[in-house]
Amino acid sequence: MTYPLWVFGYGSLLWNPGFPVAETRIARLHGWHRSFCMSSIHHRGTEEDPGLVLALDALEGAFCDGLALRTEQGHEEATIAYLRERELISSAYVETRQEIEFRDGARQADVLTYVINRDHVQYCQHPLAVQAQIIAGATGGRGPNDEYLFNTAEHLADLGIGDAELDDLVAQVRALNGAT
Repeated sequence: MTYPLWVFGYGSLLWNPGFPVAETRIARLHGWHRSFCMSSIHHRGTEEDPGLVLALDALEGAFCDGLALRTEQGHEEATIAYLRERELISSAYVETRQEIEFRDGARQADVLTYVINRDHVQYCQHPLAVQAQIIAGATGGRGPNDEYLFNTAEHLADLGIGDAELDDLVAQVRALNGAT
C-alpha cells in the first residue's frame, strides 16, 4: 500500500474513525447520496429487531458531502484491515475506490469508500416516517440506533455540511421518543 491512504467518511467514520488520522478535509463524492438504506443487524439493531444505518447509495446527479480522512503514514495496512473487519461484517457494504473533490476544487482519486450492495438482503428503502420509527426503537451491539443518527447529524452540522433529511429524521425520532 502506498501512502497516502484516504478514506471517505459520511456516517460513523465522522465521529468514530477507529484508526490514526493525520488529516481531515471536507470533501464531496459525486454520484452517491447518504441514505438510511441498510438494515443493521449487528451494530445498531439485531436480527430480531433490525435498526438502520447509513450507506452510500448510487444516484445519478446526486452528491454526498463528508469528510476525507488521511491515515497516519505507516498505518495504511492496519487501517484497511480494521475497516474491512468493521464495515464488511455482513457483506452489505462493498469496498470501492472513488474520486472525491475537496472544497478548494482539488480532486483526490483512489479514496477508500464503502457503498451499499443493492443486491444484499440488508439493502432497504423506507419512507422517512418508517425510518424514524425503526431508528427510535432499535438497539444493537454498539448501542441505540438513535444515538448513531444523533451523532452523525451533530457532526455534520459541526463541520458546516448539515444534511436536511437527517435533521428532519432527528426531529421525528426525538418526537417519537418524547424528547425535544
